[in-house]
Amino acid sequence: MQYLVEPLHSSYISRYPIQDLFSFPITPFVKVCQFERGEFIFKEGSYPEYLYYLVEGKAKLYVTHENGKVSLISFLQAPTFMGEIELLNEERISKAIQTVTKVTCLAIPIHTCKEKLLTDATFLKHLCIFLSKKATTISAKYTENQAYPLINRLAAFILDSADHHFYKEKHTEVCEYLGVSYRHLLHVFAQLSAENIIKKQARGYLIKDQNRLQQLAKEG
Repeated sequence: MQYLVEPLHSSYISRYPIQDLFSFPITPFVKVCQFERGEFIFKEGSYPEYLYYLVEGKAKLYVTHENGKVSLISFLQAPTFMGEIELLNEERISKAIQTVTKVTCLAIPIHTCKEKLLTDATFLKHLCIFLSKKATTISAKYTENQAYPLINRLAAFILDSADHHFYKEKHTEVCEYLGVSYRHLLHVFAQLSAENIIKKQARGYLIKDQNRLQQLAKEG
């Protein structure tokens, strides 16, 4: 992670007016930071130092079980808060957040701003709306996993997790996330490849027909 300094700092603050979410002057406290692809924003079991507001890029949320099995929970895309539950509950980060692409965040130091945050009606209103939408999205994803063909759900998944037209998620984690067998997943990947929508590479798949993939995702 690196913190951006002037003039880039001011440029991002102007481009993403986070002040609108608060009733007190938040910008003097905000740091602009960037994470490279594959970096951890939060590690499992860590204490959050910042409330992050993701403004550019994508990340994934997952948990590692006691038996070592990793379960992918969801993908996070801008704009979204990260660390909000821990801010409210005063607990460790129980799940990991790792970047899928290069990510830019506006970071608010919890130690400095916590009392202001938890007594700011404007911020808490926005946070309630955000959490409500988040819960609705998770419910919708679960319903989709039960109702739509795998090819449509996989198309949406590839788009969510790709970085610059390249996809490289682990098949085992994807099987669990989508609720399908390994054999069925490979069959659909082969189907997408045969239709020249994606192309197998050494470490993943190259998206060759973005429009067709988006069409399949919308059909699901």
